[in-house]
Amino acid sequence: MPPSTAPRSWKEKQRQEREALILQAAEEVFCEKGYHEASIDEIAARVGIAKGTVYLHFPSKEDLLAALFRRDTEQVIAEVEAIAAVPGRSAREKLEEILHLLYGELFKKRTRLFYSMYNSPEMGALLAKKEQMHAHWEQLTSRLEGLLAEGQAAGEFNPELPTSVMLSLFLNLVSVRGYERLVVREGLAPAEVARYLAHIYFKGIAAEH
Repeated sequence: MPPSTAPRSWKEKQRQEREALILQAAEEVFCEKGYHEASIDEIAARVGIAKGTVYLHFPSKEDLLAALFRRDTEQVIAEVEAIAAVPGRSAREKLEEILHLLYGELFKKRTRLFYSMYNSPEMGALLAKKEQMHAHWEQLTSRLEGLLAEGQAAGEFNPELPTSVMLSLFLNLVSVRGYERLVVREGLAPAEVARYLAHIYFKGIAAEH
């Protein structure tokens, strides 16, 4: 191994660790204050670094936000792929577990941030411009649609329903507004809400026997 490899690896590790700390601080500030009120100065102060160091990793606040969404999306995709790959389980069982995952994990500690993003056309347009974000979203929806098609082939789901329609309905179950109303205001547990939604959804798309 060349002598220069170790120093480069050490520097890269340092860079990755610092980036992770910046993202953690950014998430905390965004969740506490919302996107518009959050400042790079406060994010840098929480990490204990200069503001300029934050800009070395993320050129703008918008890039920080996109990186947070990308990080969370990659984590969700990895967990969805793991669920989908488990052998011996029906498509419905896999999709139910994915629904519980999305409803329980996606909003954990991030309700205020996601809710503000959901209601901000400006932020939605910003995130839509990130090509990698679009690729991740396509990967996730493709996997879900594949499971729905798998369920149709196995006779679980109504074969007359287009998978695109079933996919759209499934994604609509994971609603930020629904979470705000049912979990935050009504006090229902996320797992409980996911169970109710799964019952209604899968009963609606079930194959007729």
